[in-house]
Amino acid sequence: MIATQDTFSRVLDQVASGVVAAEAIAVDRDGVFPDRSIAALRSAGLMGTVSAPEVGGLGMGFRGAAEVVERVARECGSTAMVMCMHFSGTAVLEAFATDDVRRAAASGEHLSTLAFSEAGSRSHFWAPTGTAGRSGDEVRLTADKSWVTSATRAAAYVWSSRPLEAEGLSTLWLVPAGLDGLSVAGPFDGLGLRGNDSSPVSARDVCVPSSAMLGSDGGGFDAMLQVVMPMFAVTSAAVSVGFMEAAVAKTASHVREARYAHLGSSLADLPTVRNYIARMRVKTDSTRALLWDTVAALETGRDDAMLRVLESKAAAGEEATEVLDLAMRVCGGAAFRKETGVERHFRDARAAGVMGPTTDVLYDFIGKAVCGMELF
Repeated sequence: MIATQDTFSRVLDQVASGVVAAEAIAVDRDGVFPDRSIAALRSAGLMGTVSAPEVGGLGMGFRGAAEVVERVARECGSTAMVMCMHFSGTAVLEAFATDDVRRAAASGEHLSTLAFSEAGSRSHFWAPTGTAGRSGDEVRLTADKSWVTSATRAAAYVWSSRPLEAEGLSTLWLVPAGLDGLSVAGPFDGLGLRGNDSSPVSARDVCVPSSAMLGSDGGGFDAMLQVVMPMFAVTSAAVSVGFMEAAVAKTASHVREARYAHLGSSLADLPTVRNYIARMRVKTDSTRALLWDTVAALETGRDDAMLRVLESKAAAGEEATEVLDLAMRVCGGAAFRKETGVERHFRDARAAGVMGPTTDVLYDFIGKAVCGMELF
């Protein structure tokens, strides 16, 4: 079944509880890209959740994107992160790309991603050190991108560089994967999100046409702040909420089933255990409430929308690690076994705090905003 706005949630749940859930353990165990899960999301029309109806998308914006990645994250963090980056890249394409590219992104034929982070600017992704130089009718790009999700699977990268000729911090480009001069530095072998295909990508005099520019020369910073950051923060927070929901469900299931045979009671009969699970539930619900308030702020153009964007990613990343810590504590030795399912979410949840902008950088921004200071 292909999703419509009316059937969206039902189709999403079918795909997540079916193919995505079935593939999740192997994706994590083997560190392989979730090809079947992405194909299922594509077939269901969910890759076009944020794309406009005029190009074949669902036009469901931040709310739809958050719902997709949160539901998918309950089953597979790697698949959720691929979708998070696809929606973040697609938001840029919706704002600046040609209709044929937008239509391909909406159908899922064009898997999108961001290529922003660089070793030289680290988590300050808005200030790339990579260069762009004119060469006749073409532009030559040179950079070392430190982390690119879907590095070998994306159809093209939403790429940042220093401005070509204008003033400003950055310019954005659409760079098709596979161009001469592009290289991916090998498979990802990490602690968590093991199937998200996140690898360094280097460009050495990669030639793209001037028409590959997304937006204006020097306008990359504004696009990052106004287009990319809201979508990335919302979907990143939604991924964390998905991990938290999975942790609460799996922990509650474990304590109901784990029993003291000689006492005829379960772990759930212990007030201390129930206290821990209550704290997990409260943290999850509080984080979800902040996420949906952020979405509402963006949808209505509230004055506090950017503050909420910053808060949602920071809070979700922090709370997810705390909830998964509690899950590991409550489930005890069983949590270390793969079949319980908790340790996979425990590992995956750690990524949010170190993805640029990192939680520490976000706290600095939030503090500046509260003190009435300029963020950048």
